[in-house]
Amino acid sequence: MSSIPSTAKAESFDDFYTEVKEIEKRDSVLTPKQQIERLLRPGSTYFNLNPFEVLQVECDATIEEIKKKYRRLSILVHPDKNIDDSERAQQAFEIVNRSWKILENEDTRKKCLDVYQEAKERTDHMIEQKRKKFKKDGRLAEGIPEDDPVKYKHAVYVMTMKLFADMERKRQHLETRDMEERKRKREAEIEQEEQMSFEKEWAKNFEESRQNRVDSWKTFQSGGKEKKKKKIMGFKPPKPKPESR
Repeated sequence: MSSIPSTAKAESFDDFYTEVKEIEKRDSVLTPKQQIERLLRPGSTYFNLNPFEVLQVECDATIEEIKKKYRRLSILVHPDKNIDDSERAQQAFEIVNRSWKILENEDTRKKCLDVYQEAKERTDHMIEQKRKKFKKDGRLAEGIPEDDPVKYKHAVYVMTMKLFADMERKRQHLETRDMEERKRKREAEIEQEEQMSFEKEWAKNFEESRQNRVDSWKTFQSGGKEKKKKKIMGFKPPKPKPESR
């Protein structure tokens, strides 16, 4: 068990809650340019896998709260509102739209919430293992970093992003494997089609050549008999000469 007094924990949590609210307030007034930068920053490919992160809402936010934040963000990053940076604004706008569609759908939102739940469970398990190690090493009185609510929230956040990234890598792997399988299947179909075409052409050519061979043989046979008949009919025995005395 943690050695931090409950009063200290309460104060720590209050400080943490205040800090979170300050961050939310700061982010809520980000300029369009800052929002575009946030959504397209280095590493955003993985950050943006988490729709709650994209829309800057907590995972327990209501659908109405999410919708309200989506509308605000979509207006801020809309290409028509950012003529001087319309291409990047369009990218940011599509990211926001995609995140809203994920959270708007009850099934996909539930899957995202399941990721958060698993992240929390894994983090709690990691903390428990760390606590056991501290106890074994006689360092339990020191407490562990994740006893601090801010650090605990960060640990859950990191685990959440890791799970989203793992899911995306798995999806890409399955997609690549599926594409390769379909490619192999199509290649096999093409090979089979070519083989059938070859066999059909071969059979056609064989039939044509067979008929030609039959015709040639008939012609040969017919020609041979004519020659033989002509030889027989053309034979004339010599006339007998009269005897002279």
